[in-house]
Amino acid sequence: MSKDSVHLQGRFAVLIVCACLFVSAAGAQVNLDKVGQSTMNFQLVSVSARASALGEAFFAVCDGAEALFFNPAGVTEMKTTCDLDLMYTGWIAGISYAGGAFAWNLGDVGTIGLSALAVDYGTIHATRLLSASSQTQDVAYEDMGDMNNVGAYSFGLSYARALSKEFSIGGTVRYTGQNLGESWLAAGKKENSASVLVFDVGVKYYTGFRSFRFGMAFRNFSAQVKREQIEEQLPLTFTIGVAMDMFDLVDPGHSKESSMTLGVDFLHSNNYSERVNMGLEYTLMGMFALRGGYQTNRDVGSWSAGLGFFTSVEDYLLRFDYSYSQMKYFIGVNRFSLGFSF
Repeated sequence: MSKDSVHLQGRFAVLIVCACLFVSAAGAQVNLDKVGQSTMNFQLVSVSARASALGEAFFAVCDGAEALFFNPAGVTEMKTTCDLDLMYTGWIAGISYAGGAFAWNLGDVGTIGLSALAVDYGTIHATRLLSASSQTQDVAYEDMGDMNNVGAYSFGLSYARALSKEFSIGGTVRYTGQNLGESWLAAGKKENSASVLVFDVGVKYYTGFRSFRFGMAFRNFSAQVKREQIEEQLPLTFTIGVAMDMFDLVDPGHSKESSMTLGVDFLHSNNYSERVNMGLEYTLMGMFALRGGYQTNRDVGSWSAGLGFFTSVEDYLLRFDYSYSQMKYFIGVNRFSLGFSF
């Protein structure tokens, strides 16, 4: 092992220790779980069919443009010059998500990426409370019709670089906003919207033992968002994950066309207690993938499953991924992703 590799391993170990101390200190500030005390939580919904099929145990698994939504360090493992992913999620309660990610590998310079997310909250009916003099025993409000300008969005610019064969680091800056329609007040109409700059940072490290690796990311660093007189935090999350091709344990020299990748992620958030995500991906002949996953400590979500198909057309590599997530109280969630590599 080279001296540089030893130094990188030492730095990564220090980074993990510092991260764990940060999480422990954050959790020790209060004795109660801060449940539901953040805003713009749409950023916590996965738009990647592959990641969702794996129970979102993806921070050490991701290796393409879709990594920009999880661990930006993962884009350094692209096998081609450019990678593009288009994603759609039919979320609960008539909400839908559309996302896209593009990554461009510049060789030794690093990899840059662009990402975008749009959220449609569907049709929301608006009403306005009548003045006290206009109210009757049966009517206290008036119908204002369908509410306009309701939704959320995020646009990101990322940069990642492999510092060695084992260690990669990446970061993202995002402009994120949410529009919650209009309010009709005595003083006139008021727009309910907010926007903020958000930062993500992640690392990925291969230990040297077979394909065993770590992935770690802090997501949603930002200033607080003020609504009326209340300042609210974004859903800051720290995630550390591990992954490995289990076939390496029985046949280290096996063909990479087939694999059985196990991923496990541990999540700490400022708006919920700790969670664990687990996922398994079986790839056959480099053409098909079957996936399954499970998320612990979820009020609504639990298990998920999905599949993937890969093929090439001339110089383009095409991918199609689908996932289904079981939801308590709601119908299941379907996600679709289409990818192009060239």
